[in-house]
Amino acid sequence: MTHFAVALFSILTVSPLNNFAQQKQDAKGAVQRIKIHSKLLEGNLSGDSADRYVSVYLPANYSNNVNKRYPVVYFLHGYTDDDAKFYGFKKHWMVLSTILDTVFAQDPAHEMIVVTPDAYTLFQGSMYSNSITTGNWEDFVGKDLVSYIDSHYRTIAQKESRGLCGHSMGGYGALRIGEKNPDVFSAVYLLSPCCLSSSSTLSGETVPAPFLRAESIKTTEEFQKADFFTKALFASAAAWSPNPMNPPFYLDLPVKDGKLQPQVLQKWDANRPLNNLDQYIYNIKKLRAIGFDAGDKDIDIAESIKTLDKELSRYGIQHSFEIYEGDHINRVAKRIEKKMLQFFEENLSFK
Repeated sequence: MTHFAVALFSILTVSPLNNFAQQKQDAKGAVQRIKIHSKLLEGNLSGDSADRYVSVYLPANYSNNVNKRYPVVYFLHGYTDDDAKFYGFKKHWMVLSTILDTVFAQDPAHEMIVVTPDAYTLFQGSMYSNSITTGNWEDFVGKDLVSYIDSHYRTIAQKESRGLCGHSMGGYGALRIGEKNPDVFSAVYLLSPCCLSSSSTLSGETVPAPFLRAESIKTTEEFQKADFFTKALFASAAAWSPNPMNPPFYLDLPVKDGKLQPQVLQKWDANRPLNNLDQYIYNIKKLRAIGFDAGDKDIDIAESIKTLDKELSRYGIQHSFEIYEGDHINRVAKRIEKKMLQFFEENLSFK
C-alpha cells in the first residue's frame, strides 16, 4: 500500500457499484462509470461538485481470472471533453474503449486497466491544476484517484505498473502531474499536449480579440455563450490566476481595461512546463519512460514538443518523440492504437 493510501477512507467515498455504476459491456471489455467523492475538491469557489464521475475500463479477462492483477493507465481527457465521451456513453469523435478492445484482443498478455476521471468543470476544464477556484485537481489525480483505484480493483499497485497519459489539456496535465509524482507513475505519454510554452501572440502590446471578449463577460450565462478560445481563457485563469476576492468567477483575467496584465501573465507563464522544466529534471529522470507526439498541422503544439524534445535531449533523457501527418484530433485514435498503447506495453511492468 502506498504512503498516501492510509488516508483513503477518510478522503474518498463511493456509492456501491451494483447500485450506482453505469455499465457498458460488450464481448471484449467492460466500462464501469462510477462516482468518487474527494475532499480535495470540496469547497472550490466555482461550485463544482466534489463527487466526480470516473470511467474505468476493465479488459476482457478481468472477470474470468479473479486472481490476476493488471497495470493501470490513467488517461486524461482534453478541454471541453469528459470521461463519458471517450468511453461511448456520449457521442464523440473517438471511443477509447473500442480501441482498447481491438489492441488487447490481439495481445491479451498485455491487457491493462484504463481510468479516466471527469475533469469537466464550470469553465469546461480543470487544466489538472491545483486552484482554490476549481479545486486540487493535480493532487486528486496524482494521489487520491490512484489510491481509490488500487483499493477497489485488482491492480498491480506499484509505480512500475502505472502509466499516465492524456490528449491536449490532458497531455498538459499528464506532464504536469507526472513530473511531480515520479514515485506514483513510471511512464508518461503526451498526445498533442497544449499549453507547454508561453504564447508568442502576447509578446507585443496588441491585445488578442479573445482577451477583449473575455473581459466583457460578467455572468455565467454570458460565458456559456462565448466561443471556444474565450472560454479557454477563463479555464486557464481559474487554474493559474485564481482570486478568491474577485467574484463572480474568482479569477484574474490577463486583460483589464483593455490592457494586458503582466502580473497575471507571469502567473500563467509559471505554469507552463517548458518554463519550469529545469526544476523537475531530477524527477523526470526517475521516470522509466516519457513519450510525446503531435500532428504537423497542429503548428503551435508541434513546435512546443520539438522544444521539449531538445530540452530532454540536452539533459540526456531518453524519450519517444514524433511529429506525424495530421492535426489536433484526426489521427489521435490511430496514435493511441499504434503508438501509445505499445509504449505502455513496453514500459510498464506486468508482473
